[in-house]
Amino acid sequence: MKIHIIGCSGTGKSYLAKRLSEKYNIPHFDLDDIFWDNSSDRYGVKMPDEKRNQLLDDILRKNDWIIEGVFYDWLDGSFRDADVIILLDIPKRVYRFRIIRRFVKRKLGMERAKKETLSSLVALLKWTDKFQDKNLPRIYEKLGKYPDKTIILHSRREVNDYIK
Repeated sequence: MKIHIIGCSGTGKSYLAKRLSEKYNIPHFDLDDIFWDNSSDRYGVKMPDEKRNQLLDDILRKNDWIIEGVFYDWLDGSFRDADVIILLDIPKRVYRFRIIRRFVKRKLGMERAKKETLSSLVALLKWTDKFQDKNLPRIYEKLGKYPDKTIILHSRREVNDYIK
């Protein structure tokens, strides 16, 4: 089984991917881990495109996978190969609350920390709002090629129902 989960920050992509990974015993891959260079000592350094694309190709060659992330413009192969594409289109008030809550949990050591700062949190909130306004329509357009395998979820209840 090959599942691609897409949505903006704070929509529950990692939550859904983790639950499906546990349910079906399928490896889960976070696209942030191949888009961003987490070995850098600074936050927000991108992985070189060639290395990123090679890492993605390595994942796509596997028999089963769950890929989740906000990215879409370099993922045609993943959308094409996926058996199911799940788009999380969650209300603004919900994703903004989740982003802030995640930041606080990371700063308190309750979740795996990245190198975020308060200014990067503010930038992420602004970027996410812009993403929803500008990029989400493009994602809908891109996924229009795959109507038979695209599922759109709008709430935590719908996500939990899907997991069942």
